[in-house]
Amino acid sequence: MDLDIKFMKEAIKQAKKAYALEEVPIGCVITYQNKIIGRGYNRRTTDRNPLAHAELLAIRKASKKMNDWRLEDCTMYVTLEPCQMCSGAIIQSRIKRVVVGCMNPKAGCAGSILNMLEMKEFNHQAELTTGILEEECSIMMKQFFKELREKQKKKKE
Repeated sequence: MDLDIKFMKEAIKQAKKAYALEEVPIGCVITYQNKIIGRGYNRRTTDRNPLAHAELLAIRKASKKMNDWRLEDCTMYVTLEPCQMCSGAIIQSRIKRVVVGCMNPKAGCAGSILNMLEMKEFNHQAELTTGILEEECSIMMKQFFKELREKQKKKKE
């Protein structure tokens, strides 16, 4: 099995943990030498913390595992295109490659609104691969927001 698909499936497992908490289902794993060294899923509402994005939680765990803030030979797999904050953290942590499931036209900063990951103006760029298990990632997001709208509608009734 292709490694990108294998590890994106692991990121999807993380996203499903967020979904179970009624969080936006975003999941992330970071690999080093084809082994997972960091995992994370969206916990903003649960933790009441705007910084509790899947990518930041995975970066924290991977940095601890590597005993270094530099993740230079690591690959990040994330189910939804990173926002500006997470894209900045990816650049700051020197992650080599980022693999994205589905794009985020409203807040994505790995190609949708802008592409921070490949800006030559920064001191580091990350290789970018998009569309890995895109349909599965996209369907999960759409289903989550459909259910959320239905719950909100019932509350108003």
